[in-house]
Amino acid sequence: MFQNYVKIAFRNLRSQRSYTLLNVVGLTVGMAGGLLIFLFVRYHLSTDRHHAKFDRIARIVLDLHLDDGSIEYYPEAPLPMAKTLRMAYPQVEQAAFLKMNRDLTVQVNRPGQAEPRRFLEHKSTAIVEPELFDILDYRWLQGDPKTALRLPNSVVLTESWAKKYFGNRKAIGQTLTLNHLTTVNVTGVLADPPKTTDVDINLFISLSTLKQFDPTYDQTSWYWINSTDRIYVTLRKAQAAQSLDAAMPALQKKQFGTMANVYQFHVQQLADVHFDTKRMPAGAIRPALLWSLGLVGLFLVLMACINFVNLATAQVLRRSKEVGIRKTLGSTRFQLIGQFLLETFLIVYMAVVLAVLLTLLLLPLFNKWLGTYLSLSLDAQTIGFIALLVSSVILLAGGYPSVVLSGFSPWAALKGKLAAGAGGRYSLRQGLIVLQFVVCQVLIVGALVVARQMQYIQQAGLGFRTDNVVIVNLPDNQKSLRETLKNELKQYADIKAVSASYRPPSAQILNGGSFKIEGQADWEKYPIRERIADSDYLETYGLTLLAGRNIVPSDTIREYLINEAFLKKLNIRDPQRAIGVKIQYHLSPVPLPIVGVVKDFHMRSFHDKIEPGFIASHSPFFKQVGIRVSSQNPAETIQHIRAVWGKLYPNDVFEYSYLDDQLATFYETETLVFRLVNVFTGIAILICCLGLYGLVSFIVTQRTKEIGVRKVLGASVASIVTLLSKDFMKLVLIAILLASPLAWWTMNQWLNDFAYKIQIDWWVFVLAGVLAVCVALLTVSFQSIKAALVNPVKSLRSE
Repeated sequence: MFQNYVKIAFRNLRSQRSYTLLNVVGLTVGMAGGLLIFLFVRYHLSTDRHHAKFDRIARIVLDLHLDDGSIEYYPEAPLPMAKTLRMAYPQVEQAAFLKMNRDLTVQVNRPGQAEPRRFLEHKSTAIVEPELFDILDYRWLQGDPKTALRLPNSVVLTESWAKKYFGNRKAIGQTLTLNHLTTVNVTGVLADPPKTTDVDINLFISLSTLKQFDPTYDQTSWYWINSTDRIYVTLRKAQAAQSLDAAMPALQKKQFGTMANVYQFHVQQLADVHFDTKRMPAGAIRPALLWSLGLVGLFLVLMACINFVNLATAQVLRRSKEVGIRKTLGSTRFQLIGQFLLETFLIVYMAVVLAVLLTLLLLPLFNKWLGTYLSLSLDAQTIGFIALLVSSVILLAGGYPSVVLSGFSPWAALKGKLAAGAGGRYSLRQGLIVLQFVVCQVLIVGALVVARQMQYIQQAGLGFRTDNVVIVNLPDNQKSLRETLKNELKQYADIKAVSASYRPPSAQILNGGSFKIEGQADWEKYPIRERIADSDYLETYGLTLLAGRNIVPSDTIREYLINEAFLKKLNIRDPQRAIGVKIQYHLSPVPLPIVGVVKDFHMRSFHDKIEPGFIASHSPFFKQVGIRVSSQNPAETIQHIRAVWGKLYPNDVFEYSYLDDQLATFYETETLVFRLVNVFTGIAILICCLGLYGLVSFIVTQRTKEIGVRKVLGASVASIVTLLSKDFMKLVLIAILLASPLAWWTMNQWLNDFAYKIQIDWWVFVLAGVLAVCVALLTVSFQSIKAALVNPVKSLRSE
């Protein structure tokens, strides 16, 4: 019996190739979109969950409460706190300090070659306490985790980095030279950790090496808190996070005294680290984005199921006699439902196979585009998701049509007496089409708003020039080398200006502190932000001087240039009146004069408001040079910079980046959202087109005789197309009206993350509506024109 059902199912699918193809394509696209979203969401939700003690691991974070009532959020904590937590707090099973390195030069001696090989590592290296391996799980390939990082000058590498440095040679016992000063021994090799981790370390340096590595670092001070310092803890119980957090105020009071209200530490569960946009603003993923994507994936699959229902019910009248004959021959309703569900299963099976193949095909492009490491492996979660997807689609897509088809009266079916609406309630199909276009409309509006905001970010003035500026880090801040580098570069015709500084005008790192005005006893409650740079800063970055003069060359702070935001805080309207006012900042023990005012420029991304700030020269802080180059012959100019660099810093690795590329990293998450919205909007539009095609097929089937009569009576093709199209346009317009408020609210929530943003104008909804109407018209017109061109004699004979 079952074999007979399979044969009949295949015959039906073969005889209706267009019906089968549309269903398979729709379900394939919908399920592939759902599968991609599942992989993306799982990728982010699984971050660091490979650690056995995941639910008990946390990190200590800092909230800096300023006098003006504002709070700044940092992921850092001081080194001495780790030992204190280990020794004095029963809630803590283990605690470990780690200090991430931003730039580390690694030198490897090569057998048989006099010249060593050098690597400049910008991330994935850290100075750590050995207790870290009691908290986080790593699989040791070589070495002893209990002793590997106990001694000074010890390092542990991951397997991929060991191969990078030593090739096929055994890494244990080999030596590395760090920053030209510290020689270390490799004492362990770890298996590469999963890509889904925020503790991205591939080179571990023993904490006891820190004294040699950075002699200026104060390892005993609780006030010595750098942006690269982290503390991770393992709690004895997951619930202990609350009690440990409650114990922090007493610890703050003991260590910081009167400043305890400023330095407020908290316990942050490891599960929350990946989604902490306040402490990791660039590239962080908001949970709301993942749940929104999950909802989009659900709707993509649901829209594909709606298409299936519409296409299946469009076949009702064609298959009514088949149902009547089979019922007359003794088939029960249960058997008919099984037959139709079997056909649905075969279509879904083909679609899911194609969806998996399509996903595998798209994953490399998807990963490259989004900067992820998604993979489709048939593990328990993936198999479970696909099984749930298949069963849900079969029930959603096949359940309703099978119940409708199996419920026909055999007499009415054989006599052709089925009512015109026998395929089910027409209003239900209308509602399903409206739902499809509501989702589609929200996505179209979202795509337009995100595109406009990204365009605004790219085109809005930052207050300085970002084009053709090359950034090169200084490996050695020795004044003679730095000045020689600047002077030699300036002599080259295609180099317009060179400036040494701590950071360019806009950077993710924003330092600052309290200040007071000369003659006043109290320090101001609000902080000011600093940009430490030499006197060529304004020319190199095109900053606009509004009043006064530029700062003079100096190794220490002698004077300040302030921005307009600082001017407003001082309640000074005329920039000239600020000239000569003296302020005292922590980098200088005495008040120093303001000598100029510059036009406001964005010190961070458009997420943050422009804060009061200054520019001053303090050469010990210079970390890089900004080089403004001509747009002519950029490759030759870079080669010249490389040559000058190599002569002055022969033992260092030359690397450069363009300022535009650095600024683009501010908006990694926004770029990700932009690309995701575009991809899934395209998928939704395609599915909507298939859905409309299915409903048009249903209507044309029901109104074939009417169309023939109208043509016999003289109706034109245009009038018939209009007749068939106007009902669908009403559905699309209803969807636009329903979707617009939802889209407006959703995108306003997204825009609230920006201090500088666009306004959502009315024309955005009009444009999105026009796009939706055009898509609907193109889809409906194709099938309507086809029906209108049919010979009326054939139309009249069809019933």
